[in-house]
Amino acid sequence: MKHRDKISVLFVYLSVLQKYTPKLHTMISTNNKTKSDFGLPDLDNIYLAAERLQGVAVHTPLMYNLNLSERYEANIYLKREDLQVVRSYKIRGAYNKMISLSEEQREKGVVCASAGNHAQGLAYACRKLEALGTIFMPTTTPPQKIKQVGMFGKEFVTIELIGDTYDDAFYAAKKYCEEQNAIFVHPFDDLQVIEGQGTVGLEIFKDANFKIDVLVFAIGGGGLASGVSTVFKQLSPKTKLIAVEPLGSPTMKTAFEKNEVVTLDQIDKFVDGAAVKRAGDLTFQVCKANLNHEILLIPEGKVCSTILQLYNEEAIVAEPAGALSVAALDFIKNEIKGKNVVCIVGGGNNDITRTEEIKERSLLYEGLKHYFIVRFPQRAGAFKEFLNDVLSPTDNIVYFEYSKKTARERGPALVGIELKQPSDFKPLIERMKAYNIQFEYINDKPQLFEFLI
Repeated sequence: MKHRDKISVLFVYLSVLQKYTPKLHTMISTNNKTKSDFGLPDLDNIYLAAERLQGVAVHTPLMYNLNLSERYEANIYLKREDLQVVRSYKIRGAYNKMISLSEEQREKGVVCASAGNHAQGLAYACRKLEALGTIFMPTTTPPQKIKQVGMFGKEFVTIELIGDTYDDAFYAAKKYCEEQNAIFVHPFDDLQVIEGQGTVGLEIFKDANFKIDVLVFAIGGGGLASGVSTVFKQLSPKTKLIAVEPLGSPTMKTAFEKNEVVTLDQIDKFVDGAAVKRAGDLTFQVCKANLNHEILLIPEGKVCSTILQLYNEEAIVAEPAGALSVAALDFIKNEIKGKNVVCIVGGGNNDITRTEEIKERSLLYEGLKHYFIVRFPQRAGAFKEFLNDVLSPTDNIVYFEYSKKTARERGPALVGIELKQPSDFKPLIERMKAYNIQFEYINDKPQLFEFLI
C-alpha cells in the first residue's frame, strides 16, 4: 500500500472513532453498572453484606450428617441456620436492610410484617442500632415467637397482633407506614434483604471443601431462594438448585406455572415460616431466572415426620419451614445417590405446644393413624366383640367418643385407631367387613375430618 493510501485509511479510521466514541463510553458505563443498579441482587453487594454482618450474625456451621447420609446413600450436609443468633437466617436480611438506611430514615421508625422469624431479626437489628420499630404479626403466630421478638427488641420495638395470616399483617403494616411516614422493611421482596440472605450461600460455598452437587432450600416468599441462587449461579453454576414449598402453600410454584405473581385464595398456614399467599415481585423475577428446575411441593405431614426425626435422631429442634429441605430428600432420593448434597435448615423457632399437632399430622401422613365413624349395635357385648375379634393385638384405640341414640338400633362412635405399621390397615378393614361392622372412613374426607377431630 502506498504511503498516501495509508494516510487516507488512517483519516477514515479516526473519523469513525470520533463519531462512535461517545456511544462507546455510554456502552462501557452501562456495562460497569452492577445488577443492583437495575434492581437485581448483585454478588459484590452480597460480599458487602457479609462484611456488614460480621459480629452481628453467626457464621453457622456446615455439618456432615451420618444418619441422613447412610439413609440416602449420599453425603448429606446441613447448613445449621437454626443455630443463628435469632435461630433463623432472617437476621441477615433484616440487619443488612437496616444498616443500609440512613440515620434520617431510621429516625422515622421502621415497620415490618412477619410470622415470626423476620420479626425477630428486625427486633434484634433495632436494638443493635437503637432504632424504633413496630412489628405486625398474625394472631396465629406461635406464642414462643412473639415472646422472642419482645426479648430481642426490648424497649425498641412495639408488637401489633392482627389478622390470621402473614398477608393480613402485611396490609396492616403497609397502612401504618403510610399514616406514620415510617420505613417498611419487607421480609423477602427487598433488594438489601435478599442480598443479606445471600450470605448464607457465601458461607456454604466458602466452607464446602468439596463439590456441591445439589443444594436444597425452602422457598416461601423467595428471599432466601433469591439470595442463595444468585450466589450459586455465579460461583458454582453446575450445582443443582432445588427449591421446596409446602404442599398447602404452593405460592412460587403457582407463579412459575402462570408466569406471573398471583395471590392464592387459601393456604395451609402450618408451615408458617414459608406459608404466604403471594410471592414477591422482585423475588419472582430472580427465582424465575435462577431456578431451572421444578419447585418441589412437600406435604405438611412429611414435614412433621421430619421434625420428629431430626429431634429424635439428631437433637435438632427444627421449625416446620426449617425442616422442609430435609423432608425433600425422600422425594429426590434416587437422583442424589452418591452425590454431595447440602440442605439449609432455615430455622429452629418451634413452639413446644405444637408437639401434639406435629405428631398427629405425622401419624396421619405415615398411614399409622385412622379415624372411623362406627355404628355399634346397641346390645351388650358389641364393643367387646370389636376389641377382641376386629382389632389385632398391635392395634391401639387412641380416640373414642360414643353417642348412644335410644331411639335407634345403632349408636355412632368416633374411633381413632393407631397401627404399628401402615400395612396393618388393609387387614383391619377386611376384619371390620367380615364382622359386619358398619363404619365410615373419614381420613379421606377433609371437611368432615377437620370438623370432628
